Amino acid sequence: MRAKDVEFEVTFINLRDKPDWFLKISPHGKVPVLKVDDEILFESNAIAEFLDETVPPRLHPEDPLHRARNRAWTDYVPTFSSALSGVYYTKTREDMEDGLAKAPKAIERLEEAIARGRGNDGPYFNGPKLSLVDAAYAPFLQRFLVADGFLKTGLLDGFPLVKAWADALMANETVSGAVAPQFLQEFYGNLKRREFYVATLIDDAAVQAAE
Repeated sequence: MRAKDVEFEVTFINLRDKPDWFLKISPHGKVPVLKVDDEILFESNAIAEFLDETVPPRLHPEDPLHRARNRAWTDYVPTFSSALSGVYYTKTREDMEDGLAKAPKAIERLEEAIARGRGNDGPYFNGPKLSLVDAAYAPFLQRFLVADGFLKTGLLDGFPLVKAWADALMANETVSGAVAPQFLQEFYGNLKRREFYVATLIDDAAVQAAE
């Protein structure tokens, strides 16, 4: 929505205490949900595709093959996000290190895809312009980078294209402004409640800064 500069109203949902009205309109009980007049759309990719088809400017490539390639790599997001969460959603340091050993395989695939398909200096997946495939990866890169600020794994250092892409996404106000104002506070709280290893590294100063 922000990338298309259209007016919209957002309601943030407490996923630990989902209101009844939300559960009635979200079949999976998940966010996001988009209400357009009397119609309800759910699932991130479906919402993104609808908005791209109906609200200019287009964030998908115009070339059909290039567009299909973007959609294919959007479908890779669950594999990539699982590799990252396997590092920071872990209970012990040993589990974190095990996840860290497994993660490069998934990241390397993405590094190769950017190197092979872009043909320019980026910084985004397709080049200098933000696209839907960027939006699909941004939330997972954002959470990993926050957690890695404490874990300090250096996982992305071996993948310069992915790292530069992640840094560019985090520096983009459209991306950084897409989360709730209390995002960091909620994220830290979630890590602590679930007793993940990374939570033991989060100091009081970081928590206070997020409040």
